[in-house]
Amino acid sequence: MTAIPTAARVYILAVVLCAAAAAGPVAAVTPLAAITTALPWASMLLLAVLYAGCELPARYRRAGEPVRVGAGTFFPVLLAAAFLLPPAAAALVSVPGALLGRVDGPPAGVRRVWRAARLALATWAAAHAYLLLGGERTPDAPDFPYALVPALAGALAFFLVLTVLDAGVRATAEGVVPLAGPGGPTPTRSSASPAPHCVHGLAGLMTAVLWGSPYGPLSALFVLLPMYLSCWVFAQYHRERAAHQATIRALVQAVDIKDRYTRGHSERVGRASVLIARELSMAEERLEIVRFAGILHDVGKLGVPTRVLRKEGPLTPEERRVIELHPEYGHEMVRGIRFLGEARAAILHHHERMDGSGYPYGLVGTQIPEFARVVAVADAFDAMTSTRSYRRARPVRVALEELERCAGTQFDPRMVRALVRALERHGWQTAVTSDETAVPLGPPRTTEAPGSGASHQLRTG
Repeated sequence: MTAIPTAARVYILAVVLCAAAAAGPVAAVTPLAAITTALPWASMLLLAVLYAGCELPARYRRAGEPVRVGAGTFFPVLLAAAFLLPPAAAALVSVPGALLGRVDGPPAGVRRVWRAARLALATWAAAHAYLLLGGERTPDAPDFPYALVPALAGALAFFLVLTVLDAGVRATAEGVVPLAGPGGPTPTRSSASPAPHCVHGLAGLMTAVLWGSPYGPLSALFVLLPMYLSCWVFAQYHRERAAHQATIRALVQAVDIKDRYTRGHSERVGRASVLIARELSMAEERLEIVRFAGILHDVGKLGVPTRVLRKEGPLTPEERRVIELHPEYGHEMVRGIRFLGEARAAILHHHERMDGSGYPYGLVGTQIPEFARVVAVADAFDAMTSTRSYRRARPVRVALEELERCAGTQFDPRMVRALVRALERHGWQTAVTSDETAVPLGPPRTTEAPGSGASHQLRTG
């Protein structure tokens, strides 16, 4: 069982007691009195069943993995309850679903109780905020657009309560895994922005309007079902994106393990590539691909003998020919990874030169793919400003001067200028890894031949 600090347990108990007090007026109604009260019991039970039914799929697994939709997918149901029911009754709607929903680890009981309490309080607060700003209890014919004001106020109150409660549990738990599960988002997801909660508020208002319309509660599903499906698609996208990131990390870690002298190089080249691409005003969706290109540009080193990669001192002509095969090895390795897109060409051609003397195909000028020209500059820059097995790091200023000297022959001048401008604006910090020692920005000790300049980066770049 995961240990929960005493302070966190006290905090959770306090939140649970507050939630119980918020729902107290409903719990105090006796069965006999319920007959004569105006509480909409049928709506409360139907909404609670609907929310619980939305949460239940997360308890089951498909192909060994839990069925996930996304944080906040079912919040419109709770906000609809806040707009339809008295605050005390609305607070109870989330309780069955929160207690039945799936949790991601022990202690399951505490996590479920915490989730139920936080959602109950958030829904209760949303109902009060909605009524305070003049919202109608049963908005069957709301006065648009004025009806949007109390609905948005309710959604923002829902968001603020979740944010405050999550911040409190993080502060008291001091690093314990957040207690909210799929039925209630983790602090980082729920507290990130109020914008999604405003969308949930509008969906909740539409649900409430249809709920009270002549068509009845069934018509409300026409709002909830499309939103559920869109959230499911969005969750699948993020799941696929996470798989992409895991693939990238695995490949980079394999290269770092094999070539310990360039550990961290791939990540820095990815970062420098993005700086150049942003300076060139590339579209946002291309920035991630160029980052992948920078990170994976040396993945072909997995096919190069370790003794060549770790050799200290100059390479023989035969060893140089072997290491020059790494772009082709890398391209073959990532050929089937469709999401890399343009990054595959950059991996293959990042050692081409503008004058045609590069490898593997001797492309000239704009024949070289744009991403490859970006990565070539980023790769050479980081190679020169990092400590390698055959020489020590150069200062950033010296490295930029060398890139400018080689612009037009080895590098695309446009990419070099973009890097210079980006570094003037953002600066550059070279992370020192466990295999490196900090290098002062002074005259470098090098084993390069005089005048070899940036071209020597083919050794490990």
